[in-house]
Amino acid sequence: MAFMAARIRPSGQFALTRRVHVSKKPIAWFLSRRNASAMAVPTASASEHSGHEFMKEASLPNPDPSSDSPTAAQLNEHAPYMVATYVRPPPLMVKGEGCYLWDAENRRYLDFTAGLAVNALGHYSTALADRSTEQARTLVHTSNLYHSPWIGELSKQIVTKTHAAGGMHTASKVFTCNSGTEANEAAIKFARKVGKTRTPSGDRHEIVSFHNSFHGRTMGALSATPNPKYQKPFSPMIPGFKYGNYNDESSINDLVNVKTCGVIVEPIQGEGGVNVATSSFLQALRARCSEVGAVLIYDEIQCGLGRTGQLWAHQFLPQSAHPDILTTAKALGNGFPIGATIVSEDVAQCVVTGDHGTTFGGNPLACRLAHYIMSRLSDPDLHSSVRAMEQLFRQRFAKLQATYPDHITEIRGRGLILGLQLAVDPTPVVTAARERGVLIITCGKNTLRFVPPLIISADEVEEGLAILEQAMAVAFEHPQKILGTKGQQEMAPAGR
Repeated sequence: MAFMAARIRPSGQFALTRRVHVSKKPIAWFLSRRNASAMAVPTASASEHSGHEFMKEASLPNPDPSSDSPTAAQLNEHAPYMVATYVRPPPLMVKGEGCYLWDAENRRYLDFTAGLAVNALGHYSTALADRSTEQARTLVHTSNLYHSPWIGELSKQIVTKTHAAGGMHTASKVFTCNSGTEANEAAIKFARKVGKTRTPSGDRHEIVSFHNSFHGRTMGALSATPNPKYQKPFSPMIPGFKYGNYNDESSINDLVNVKTCGVIVEPIQGEGGVNVATSSFLQALRARCSEVGAVLIYDEIQCGLGRTGQLWAHQFLPQSAHPDILTTAKALGNGFPIGATIVSEDVAQCVVTGDHGTTFGGNPLACRLAHYIMSRLSDPDLHSSVRAMEQLFRQRFAKLQATYPDHITEIRGRGLILGLQLAVDPTPVVTAARERGVLIITCGKNTLRFVPPLIISADEVEEGLAILEQAMAVAFEHPQKILGTKGQQEMAPAGR
């Protein structure tokens, strides 16, 4: 059979060398043809494979593209022009729909990663495509030197939806930017400005964050991310950052003091291993910040916007533990770059014209898309579905843990940000799952992370976890059969 290979047209669009049925059939058709579709599109003829490669491809529904495949040729062509910031597995993704992705050779993957918790509404949305097209034909960018309607509409919507959901009750104003790290940079700057306003001498300038956190890769956010893998290549860090142990209430009083202008914490640490903050820890942080006059920042870039089965992850807390600043991004654009920093009136009053800014942030296209996305992610029916899907995941995880008690040591998380703690390197599981048609990622130290689209169905959860069970059987019982490439563990030490 002929292979299906993707090339890039001069216009920048992907083109398949042969007609591909994925663009003409409904997603339900693929659900019924999963293995048949994958097996019907080999990357090359048997004569082009070594005996080992042929046997591997014949036994797997989604084998990684081989070294002599069209995909490999294209990746080798591109590699010399790309900064090597990521270790990527071989598939070249070219199409998405719902909770599925397709690669350049027409292999289909159920996506339990959602683009690192970004594609909360799945891959491809007619509503998003229509709004994007209409806005692109109307007005894309003006800069923040001029008014445009959508930035104001989005800011109003974020504040009102947050209040209605029972989130940050002091939410008052929004700064709109382009990414999560920029949202956190703004939060850090705003905390510093509050500190200088309250203590003009400048003595109140320290920022407190916590081990195993991840707040971004720009220098301010990086300085708040105490992981040597990320910090050491770019040291020294920005002065004035202190680090504490997550969920350690006994250290809070010493850590947060009169020199502290801000404390930044994730209610659920995503990259750090899907670690969940206790209610008492966050309440103690809030009380101490109020006592010394420091700003409390909740980073909900990964865990917010419906992922926990509530609009915001901190909603389970009493109002007395709500933050002064709340940061968000990822799902807010469903793949389109946008971030936001939500602040209380007390914080907003300290920020004046010229203190901060952004060229692209808040552009009409990004804000119009985010306005629609926010309307979907704030829907209580979606939150109910997320909580129901969590229970399906947990039930199957418990069975897997009972089957492999020496390999699976803990189940963590809330909603659809879940982690399986392994006692072994998770890379073989990731590879085995991918080659059977499911994408999963790692975090922390030996943790499998599950952050699927929030629209995922019960059938898709069952399908993916059945494949995960197969992958674990091979990875734990016959690891010598897994010959795939290593993926990237975000928080693992350098040189792993």
